[in-house]
Amino acid sequence: MLDLRRLAVICEFARRGSIAATALSLGYSPSAVSQQLAALEREAGAVLIDRTARSAELTDAGRRLVEHAERILSMVETAESDLSAQAATPAGRVTVTAFPTAAVAFAPALARTLRRHSALTLRMGQGRSGRGMREVQSGEVDIALVDDWYGRVRESDTLRVFPLLHDPLVLVVPRKHRLASPDVPVDLRELRDEPWMATPDGEPSRLAVDRLMADVGGAQPVPWEFEGLGTILGLVAKGIGIAAVPALALAAGVRGIVVREFPGSPVGRDVHAVARASSVHRPAVSVTLRAVHVAARLLAADLEAIELASR
Repeated sequence: MLDLRRLAVICEFARRGSIAATALSLGYSPSAVSQQLAALEREAGAVLIDRTARSAELTDAGRRLVEHAERILSMVETAESDLSAQAATPAGRVTVTAFPTAAVAFAPALARTLRRHSALTLRMGQGRSGRGMREVQSGEVDIALVDDWYGRVRESDTLRVFPLLHDPLVLVVPRKHRLASPDVPVDLRELRDEPWMATPDGEPSRLAVDRLMADVGGAQPVPWEFEGLGTILGLVAKGIGIAAVPALALAAGVRGIVVREFPGSPVGRDVHAVARASSVHRPAVSVTLRAVHVAARLLAADLEAIELASR
């Protein structure tokens, strides 16, 4: 009979592409991973890994087994979720990953809501949205909070997507800037020559700014690029320049800035929670998803207040 733990190892090998990367991901030594894969080959009665002096890759039989293993592991998780749902008491660890802005914004409400469940522990990390979805798919995390600028996040047979809120791009300026006054209209053409600060070229929020300014001929070359929206907001507060950021970035609270709404229909992103279909009925995951929705409603109200104040 095929061992479930070894099936999980070969699935991880298929995702990582090497013995070393698989060992790093699972917290094993490379030799332990090799031993597990060799034992699985004996159980399967087939060569699953094509090994050379410098590399290892799946054989055709290995790829077929991975396809079966992913379905088997999903069915096992579904069965475990169904059985644990009968207990109805959230317990154990739930792992959540979020893009950095969401991690800062959602963490306080999640902690407040979930601390009433004494048998439940939460681990929240940060990462890019694309990586978060892959980590949910692979079972590394239970829930991912992801941003979607282009409407590309979709459910699949194995993933469930839960819409949370819309996060518009807003203009942030220093308090002494002329646009800090609500009596001064925001004109995109006049903003072209302002000293802009932005995330590096290619970052989703930077591409959103480029889309926003495209109708007025595009912004001038950005003289300052910084990793992290928090860094950019801090520099705006010091009067160094202006920026366009997703409103959710303001959840951390930054003094010394004024928020203005862009005219028309501003560019924005949607924020979703993503979880495996096989795990959503597990009490610990279910109660965490409910807490995420509660946090999203509170944040959506805050974002609406920001938009009203910026008009």
